[in-house]
Amino acid sequence: MAVPINKEELQSAIQINYGKLRKELLSIAPELTDAKELEGHAKDSSMNVKNLVSYLIGWGELVLKWIAGKDANESVDFPETGYKWNQLGQLAKKLYTDYNHLNYSQLCEKLDHVVDQIQQIIEQKSNTELYEVSWYEKWTLGRMIQFNTASPYTNAKGRIRKWKKEKGYNK
Repeated sequence: MAVPINKEELQSAIQINYGKLRKELLSIAPELTDAKELEGHAKDSSMNVKNLVSYLIGWGELVLKWIAGKDANESVDFPETGYKWNQLGQLAKKLYTDYNHLNYSQLCEKLDHVVDQIQQIIEQKSNTELYEVSWYEKWTLGRMIQFNTASPYTNAKGRIRKWKKEKGYNK
């Protein structure tokens, strides 16, 4: 799928990519989600399916935090308070930990909720707000949302499919 260049394409990309990812997530038996058998987000690390879902929730919640802060004309720490863009592996590990109190079903429900919230915000924004003005440095709001939703959903789906194939979990 091409990189979205307007509101409608962004909404569609999130809907389609998340729909495909959600189908993969729902096909995984909960008892398989704790094994650290997927390539992690930090170099030479591994993660489990629950970590992957936690990562997606965390980035979605960061997007929501950024938008709320910017909409309130507050200073926003990108990507997150205490982290710089060259520390994304460390941030990923933090995100894994942030949600480790939730079981797999709860994580999937939380991810559904975060995706719904992001889609609601996109619906409320104009195409101009999303794609015609810089929002963070050279990036538009639409592009920042896409970087942290539609694209990672596709990446996560690929990681899961690769893991399922390697482990013989395909149906």
